[in-house]
Amino acid sequence: MLPTTVVRVAQIFICLCWAGFFLPFMFSKKRKKEEATARRAPASTAGIALQGVAFAIIWFFQAGAFKNWALDPPKAAVWAVCALSMALAVASFWIAVAAIRVLGKQWSLQARLIEGHRLVVEGPYSHVRHPIYTGMLGMLIAAALVFSVWWALLAGIAVYSLGTAIRVQAEERLLSGAFGEDFEAYKKHVPAVIPRWKATG
Repeated sequence: MLPTTVVRVAQIFICLCWAGFFLPFMFSKKRKKEEATARRAPASTAGIALQGVAFAIIWFFQAGAFKNWALDPPKAAVWAVCALSMALAVASFWIAVAAIRVLGKQWSLQARLIEGHRLVVEGPYSHVRHPIYTGMLGMLIAAALVFSVWWALLAGIAVYSLGTAIRVQAEERLLSGAFGEDFEAYKKHVPAVIPRWKATG
């Protein structure tokens, strides 16, 4: 298979993963009256906007089929990068969807607490405190590898990191106020977005 064909296959695959990634956001159930919001964190809106800018950078500055590489890149390198991008997209999709499923009715775009809110620490939340942001970062990188230019990837990651930091701070302020020592203990042992490698044996 020609390198350009491999890239096109990877690009189509990434687009399909993106479509699946947004399905939970598009078809999330409307909140019932008894699920009224107890507290919100309006500051998280700025973080959402910055994350959106990061994705816009990746998609706006497209390079085509590896035009950002040196001319005639090795076939093995094209295969490796495409395989990495597709594997990363699948893993990121799974992490985000699994996190939304675990959250259930507590999930929302903007940081908030609902009546009867509980501290979720199972599933993906046993590895990172904000797995949806982990998945979003993975999707951003996967798309950039086969669509964008190297400097747009770096810029996108930088802007995304800033937006994520704002959202994490806003959300954790709510969680700390609601769950106190339980959340602080959880925060101490579980990283925010990037999972730690745990030694075995």
